[in-house]
Parts: sequence; C-alpha cells; structure tokens
Amino acid sequence: MTQVFYITIRVLGYKLLFGSLLIFLTVKGFSQDRINDKNQLGWYVYEGDHSLGKRWALHTEYQWRRVHFIKSWQQSLARVGFSYRLLPQVKLGTGYTSFITYPFGDFPAADTGEPYPERRFHQDIQLYDTIGYLPITHRFRLEQRWIGQLAENKGKSVQSWEYQNRIRYQIALLIPLQGRSIEGQEWYLNFFDELFIGFGKNVGRNIFNQNRLSGGLGYQFTDDFQVELNYLYQITQHAGAEPISGKSIFEYNQGFRLGISYNLSLIK
Repeated sequence: MTQVFYITIRVLGYKLLFGSLLIFLTVKGFSQDRINDKNQLGWYVYEGDHSLGKRWALHTEYQWRRVHFIKSWQQSLARVGFSYRLLPQVKLGTGYTSFITYPFGDFPAADTGEPYPERRFHQDIQLYDTIGYLPITHRFRLEQRWIGQLAENKGKSVQSWEYQNRIRYQIALLIPLQGRSIEGQEWYLNFFDELFIGFGKNVGRNIFNQNRLSGGLGYQFTDDFQVELNYLYQITQHAGAEPISGKSIFEYNQGFRLGISYNLSLIK
C-alpha cells in the first residue's frame, strides 16, 4: 500500500512538472499582450533542518531578498516549522511564515507605496527518488495565506487581512561532480523548478501565481553544511490589473540565489 502511494505521488509530480513547463512556455509566448516588469534579483538564503530525534526535525529559514542584486529591498521571509520522516523516502512537514513585500519595480504590487505583510501556514510532503544514481526530490506544498491590506495615506497600518489558498510543486535534482554520490568537501550541480498555483476566492488574476527556475554550483563541506550559488529566473503574475490599461502585469525577474544550509542536531 505504501509503495502504491509513493508511486502515485511520484507520477503526479512528473505530470505537474510537464504542466509547469507548458505554462512557462505559454506565458512567455503571449507576453506581448501583457505589461512586463523586469528586475534584477539577489536572494540570500539560510536554511537549516535541526534533528529533534530519530524522525522529527525543526526547520528554520530566513531569506533576504533584494532587487538591483543587493541595493534595495524586495522581500523579507522568516519561516519556522517541523518535519516528520514517515518513511526513508517520504517526509511530512508543516510550518509558519512571516513575510513582507516592499514596493519595487515599475509596477509595485501594492499601490500604497508601503511594504505590506503576509502570514502563512503550510503543509507539505517531500518524496526522495533517483534518476539512475542522481538524487531527485519532489515537494508538494499547500499554503494558507493572510495578506495584509493597507489603506492609502495611512502608512503601514493593516486595515484587513485577505485570505488566499495556494499550492506549490517543486522538483529538484543534484548532480555529483566527483563520483556517484556527494560526500564531504565535494562540488556538485543543483537544479530546481517550482510552480505556484492560486485557487479559491480572492485569487484575482493570478491563478498562475509564479514559477521559479534555478540552477548552479554547490559545495558540500560536510553532510550538514552546504553552500550554493545559483542563477535564478522568476515569473510572477500580479493579482490586480494595471489601472489605466486594464492589462495583466507580469514580472520577469532574474539574478542569483546564494544559499547556505546548516543542519545542527539538537539532540545528543
């Protein structure tokens, strides 16, 4: 029964990957009918999974997201959560995220000119697989989002919270560069693609919320400490239209992602 469940979820993951590629090509193909906003990104990311026992772990994460590579704020993300290793190939997780989006680009998402907050809860499942000897990971994440609504000329004061749902699918691949596995003090390549789909009321125009494509070089100092430098390409659709033309707004952002992963055990 467990094996059937695992295979079913894995097949669903590959179908979602194929669907995300179709959406990516469709969005690019019809970009002339939309308003395009291009930005240069610099994302600086810390992540850590800290063991609490044989199966449980505490997840901590902070992302310092900048535009013009490092000059100005784009977003600030702080996340904490827990994961449970159900099977060697299956991990379940849940968590809470505090998120702030700042005005950036030619068409800021909020028209008040102020940063606005977002609060999220999520539940996810990660499946670990291989293509030949290459490790591959599927992650399915369901999010409940509360997005702060600001009133004009009232600063950062939140007047109400708008609720939205979103589902995310990420596929990630590692390629060892020194042998068939990644050991300490070795280089590797990494790639991932993640699709975001909004659903339910209050979603607006961005049922296709965004897609992220990334790849680059990583170095594993130890089993618990890795550093990665990636190229990052992000397509994001705004929930609201441009007020004058009524056209949808799409961000086409690219830059780099510098990530540090440190997994500290909290048990003896």
